[in-house]
Amino acid sequence: MTKTDDAAVPPPYEHEIRVSWADCDPARIAYTGRLPYFALDAIDAWWEHHLGGGWYHLELDLGFGTPFVHLSLDFVSPVTPRHRLICKVWPNKLGNKSIGFRVDGYQDGVLCFKGRFVNVFTVSETFESRSAPPDIRKMVEPLLRPDDATISA
Repeated sequence: MTKTDDAAVPPPYEHEIRVSWADCDPARIAYTGRLPYFALDAIDAWWEHHLGGGWYHLELDLGFGTPFVHLSLDFVSPVTPRHRLICKVWPNKLGNKSIGFRVDGYQDGVLCFKGRFVNVFTVSETFESRSAPPDIRKMVEPLLRPDDATISA
């Protein structure tokens, strides 16, 4: 993928999450395991925003899945129930048979985590690898941003 002019690319999708007391450990910050959950929830919401349904819709109605083959998170600042968690989501790679996402989580304008996720396209019924559906490729390509894009809070 070539570097894009940020002015030509729509801003990342934003998904708001209410972090609750139940999401936190005795140190009063979100359990480590909740952060990938929040990021995955944001990616599912990204699909819903762009296609009218999330992963359930992809699998059952559109006939393809996108199981994960990679995920990584860099923790920057604690997540607490004090502020809404705003997850900014954008596709950062689109291969022949895979799609990559970046999710940055912010609270009160402070970057809390950066995540990178890679999914592969599969046929729902057989779980066999497949190419990205042409209509998905057409929808995703204008939304691609480089992984190292700087997104302000």
